[in-house]
Amino acid sequence: MSAVDFTELLSVAQTIAIVAALVATLYFSQRQQRAFAVDLETRVLNDVDDKFHRISEIILDHPNLVRTISTSPTDTAAEVPFSYYIAFFCAHVFHMRERGLLQDNEWAGWLQWMKNAFRNGTIANVWKYAQMESWFDPSFRAFVRTELLAAAHPE
Repeated sequence: MSAVDFTELLSVAQTIAIVAALVATLYFSQRQQRAFAVDLETRVLNDVDDKFHRISEIILDHPNLVRTISTSPTDTAAEVPFSYYIAFFCAHVFHMRERGLLQDNEWAGWLQWMKNAFRNGTIANVWKYAQMESWFDPSFRAFVRTELLAAAHPE
């Protein structure tokens, strides 16, 4: 009788071990799929950013080409497209932070850089004058309002 009990116990232990192995495999497989999805999305976003970077370079070389995407502002001085370029750069950094791709130290440095640009440069004025917010997503617009414009014009 004790031999039968040991055999049954061994069979139950093997079943538990197999189920545990399957659960662990499923868990790590799902983690790997999530990591792959994030990696793929990051590559796609970086590809889009590279293409935008090239468009920005062309517009910076030829400011009058801004009219191909916007008739406002009518001022095609190099400062306006460059301000858009800086704002899109800030948006890219902001979204990389939202996605958890920037560590706290890196984010602190970029945040300070953006605040300084809005405080010490003309980008805050261009943001308002050229109504740049219409070219950005709501979360970045809120960030500019609460963090960057507030730093540019502290009350």
